[in-house]
Amino acid sequence: MNMSGIPFGTTDWSTVPRTEHQGDAGVAYWHTQQFGELRVRMVEYTPGYVADHWCSKGHILLCLEGELTTELQDGRVFTLTPGMSYQVADGAEAHRSITAIGAKLFIVD
Repeated sequence: MNMSGIPFGTTDWSTVPRTEHQGDAGVAYWHTQQFGELRVRMVEYTPGYVADHWCSKGHILLCLEGELTTELQDGRVFTLTPGMSYQVADGAEAHRSITAIGAKLFIVD
């Protein structure tokens, strides 16, 4: 990926509008910035959140707070705690997010 046409800037995430996304259970709150084709998000999952779909979009995801369980459609399960990350390519392995205690994430996709 070539990141071009993005001038230097800073983001105060507390000023970025929040959108609400219902899961099968719980809610995801997204603060989203778009830089050309690059989407950057600060995402908070409420305790008990379960995604309502299998996602095949590629991401680089960093867990900042809480605990995130990522289930792959093939049955594998991975748990992230603060300071851990994962990366997956577009169309590579369908995945969904689950959290018992809630999580705060930084996501680039």
